[in-house]
Amino acid sequence: MAPDALVVGAGPAGLMAADRLLAAGCSVLLAEAKPSPARKLLMAGKSGLNVTKDETLDAFISNYYEASDWLRPMLEAFGPAHVQDWMRAQGQKVFTGSSGRVFPKSMKASPLLRHWLADLRARGLDLRTRWRWRGGGHFDTPDGPMTVTPEATVLAMGGASWARLGSDGAWAGILREVGVEPAPFRPANMGFRVDWSEPMARYFGEPLKGVALIAGDRSLRAEAVISARGLEGGGIYALSRSLRDGAGLFVDLFPDLSAEALTDRIARRPARESAANRLRKLGLAGGRLALVQEFLRPLPADPRDAAQALKRLPVPLSGPRPMDEAISTAGGIRRADLTDELMLRALPGTFAAGEMLDWEAPTGGYLLTACLATGRWAGDGAVRFIASRSG
Repeated sequence: MAPDALVVGAGPAGLMAADRLLAAGCSVLLAEAKPSPARKLLMAGKSGLNVTKDETLDAFISNYYEASDWLRPMLEAFGPAHVQDWMRAQGQKVFTGSSGRVFPKSMKASPLLRHWLADLRARGLDLRTRWRWRGGGHFDTPDGPMTVTPEATVLAMGGASWARLGSDGAWAGILREVGVEPAPFRPANMGFRVDWSEPMARYFGEPLKGVALIAGDRSLRAEAVISARGLEGGGIYALSRSLRDGAGLFVDLFPDLSAEALTDRIARRPARESAANRLRKLGLAGGRLALVQEFLRPLPADPRDAAQALKRLPVPLSGPRPMDEAISTAGGIRRADLTDELMLRALPGTFAAGEMLDWEAPTGGYLLTACLATGRWAGDGAVRFIASRSG
């Protein structure tokens, strides 16, 4: 087979790269290892597909940490406003939630994916499933080994989380054989293990509300979920980078009160009142009360000490959940191994995009936007490469 372009991986980055190549008039073969495309996108859409975040571009780009500078041109070319326009062009009305997160009206990924795939196929996309990449243009397929000889290739096989959905990171070993050494994978946007005592079992599945979560110099008003495995949920994911890198986790159980105001409230409680009743009278219940009973026994007798402890309750963590459970991963192909067009320096004509690249970001629309933006950028780079060869 000799299409103009080969795209490996049918997630958002690969689909966007194929979209750009087709728009330029290239013939495109899109190879996907799983039986159907975009499985991780569909899983993300089960709880509401957060496509991007409506905020200033500078604020948006700052969420990519060390990769902000080199991703900037790609996000300027296809950032939050572009994603929303593109969604509408795909027949998906969007709305912005109170936090600035942008969702399709349907809240699901499936209508978007159906429309997008139908459009790509109508424009000539050759989608092959159950094709597993073995390096170069070589694949294991249901019909046996296959070799594709394209003018340009875009690799978009994801990171190393949720292997059952297609992102297993196996490509890293293949690239090492040709002299590309990816940065080690690390989990991102994940829960953390906590070694609970037996009495905590009654609180498993309970949300932890009305708190501020603290890690390093960051304090965040957000929810978490107490689970048999530890702590999970949006607030934990937002701090996961700091927690993964060694910061301790603290919980402010009274974020709306200053330490002085809480001290005064505690001091006004009857001296003979039991600690359990005192905590309940202060307004602690459910998961918040459970954390105190788990990690702050006995409650300090001095009102000021008790207030400070309740404003900064330490929660000992036993490390992150396994990488395959993480929403995303850090690590991947390093910036130094790529040209400005996302072409691998060691493999002229081969480009990379999406979570294969060494960047990370929090949840909230940043992950999907960067996958789309880098897929678009790599696809355009492949178009120019093909044009240079034919010229």
